[in-house]
Amino acid sequence: SPWTYGEGIDAAPRWSPDGKSITFLSNRSGKMQVWLIPSEGGEARPLTRFTNGVNQHLFSPDGRFVAVLVSLKPDEPDLLANNPPREEKDAKEKKEDKPMIVDRLKYKSDDFGFRDEKLQYLYLVDVKTGESKRLTEGDESISSFTWAPDGKRIAFTANRASDPDRTWTSDLFILDMDTLHISKLTDQDGVFGSLAWSPDGKWIAALGHNLEYAGATLTKVWLFDPLTGEKRGVTENWDVDVEDEMIGDMHADAPAPGLVWATDGSGLYFRASREGNVSLFYTSLEGVITPVADGTFHMYGFSLDEAHQRAVLAVSRPTEIGDLYLLRLPTGEWKRLTNKNEELMSQLTLSTPEEFRFDAKDGWIIQGWLMKPVNFKPEEKYPLILEIHGGPHAMYGNTFFHEMQVLAAKGYAVLYTNPRGSHGYGQTFVNAVRGDYGGMDYEDLMAGVDEALRRFTFIDKDRLGVTGGSYGGFMTNWIVGHTNRFKAAVTQRSISNWMSFYGVSDIGYFFTEWEIGFPLFDNPEKLWEHSPLKYVKNVETPLLILHSERDYRCPIEQGEQLYVALKHLNKVTRFVRFPDSNHNLSRTGKPSLRIERLHHIVNWFGEYI
Repeated sequence: SPWTYGEGIDAAPRWSPDGKSITFLSNRSGKMQVWLIPSEGGEARPLTRFTNGVNQHLFSPDGRFVAVLVSLKPDEPDLLANNPPREEKDAKEKKEDKPMIVDRLKYKSDDFGFRDEKLQYLYLVDVKTGESKRLTEGDESISSFTWAPDGKRIAFTANRASDPDRTWTSDLFILDMDTLHISKLTDQDGVFGSLAWSPDGKWIAALGHNLEYAGATLTKVWLFDPLTGEKRGVTENWDVDVEDEMIGDMHADAPAPGLVWATDGSGLYFRASREGNVSLFYTSLEGVITPVADGTFHMYGFSLDEAHQRAVLAVSRPTEIGDLYLLRLPTGEWKRLTNKNEELMSQLTLSTPEEFRFDAKDGWIIQGWLMKPVNFKPEEKYPLILEIHGGPHAMYGNTFFHEMQVLAAKGYAVLYTNPRGSHGYGQTFVNAVRGDYGGMDYEDLMAGVDEALRRFTFIDKDRLGVTGGSYGGFMTNWIVGHTNRFKAAVTQRSISNWMSFYGVSDIGYFFTEWEIGFPLFDNPEKLWEHSPLKYVKNVETPLLILHSERDYRCPIEQGEQLYVALKHLNKVTRFVRFPDSNHNLSRTGKPSLRIERLHHIVNWFGEYI
């Protein structure tokens, strides 16, 4: 049953060390603030009143304080927490129409919009009085922080480079709570986060990597000595990504649990992505890795009891949206705790995917899945939709995917695969797409379609469709410019022109070099060669273009260029622009727009396949 009630969003709950209270973030007063509620139930009370709300919070080991991460402009009032309380929702400032002055290279973000020069600060909040104290003097970005077990230090990661727009590293810092002195442990040699201090205080664990393969580098578990800064990789010899890399449209807002220390400090619990599954593992400090909860599922969250005898797991499967399970660690016994969608599921018929493997053109083994249409009859022929995930450094797998279930319910077989560039199959595999967009990744996808037609004879080879978003949108655009085997296509939040993407995307100026191999001014011919727009004259497939107005990752001009070119050439196309939405429309967008998006996809395929 619900623990809190009322309007707004309640999120990120934290147990107090004594278990008597719970803090959580809520926007019930306007901004996201920290609220406190007795663990036995009762009335919640606000603990903070920061000008722009709170981003993260964490109890001190003794439970007397909460460390919080907040964002403030340099000229804003320090905090409202020490002033008389006010209802923030009744004090909205009127925005004046003023030009935006831009001096920074990275001045916008798909997550936060245009940069407003806010810096991030750590504050200490007294749980009893609500009084606050500033601990740091403003950072470009703080991605993670953790308390030392004695409460005398806080470790945090931040980008304090002289030019943070050109530096992708995040260094590890130690804050002394008595003196507020900050010491730097690392020297711009990697990207690290999800910090966790060991129970004995000897190590700080982190997730991260050294950028050896830019954005395609596998995340590993690392240990840092808080006194010397010595770093060693715990899982560096394990060719598996230690993150949740699953692509889906139901769990994007699930909080990442990160790393959890064993009570005796002998090792760590963590999630990892491999071959279409996200599972729970344990590693000793020497790097001996043991599966804890490994299976055919997507474990998108976990929590351990104090004695680490029991774990609560948040699990999704292709026919299960997501529920909680109790795992007894000594015996491996599972028990289902929730069945929140039981009534809904009793009214639906879902499709269970069939996993298969196939040979790529060059002999690599590729993993894929095929969902049969709902109410499948073996004697009938069915159209097929190829789905292509974004990233490209992500993976499809054994999780609930609403969009695919909708297509299966409408009578389509649905094919989805993990071509090279995907996570889940090791460093060489995930790195292979870099510099080769539209090359062997395209061949992998076509080989997947060929294998599906060979293996599943009920598929009508003359009624094929294709869709994908982000990188999947790029690949959809690429496909229709290189083959006419598909009768209809839907491209979503896509890339059509790498040359303009370089300058308009919030990540364009470095992502083009990371993924294609060159920035615009070094080799524009290379960027154009890999741009689907170059091949627009070849397109004969009816193409629906879906794009969000506030997409700063793959900005809407990418869709505009493609639409205008197709229309100018008298090709069959349509352009749908979604208001007040960013790159994550399909995952975290307004529900009404997410539904309308699905209607457009279904109707387009229905008209042309």
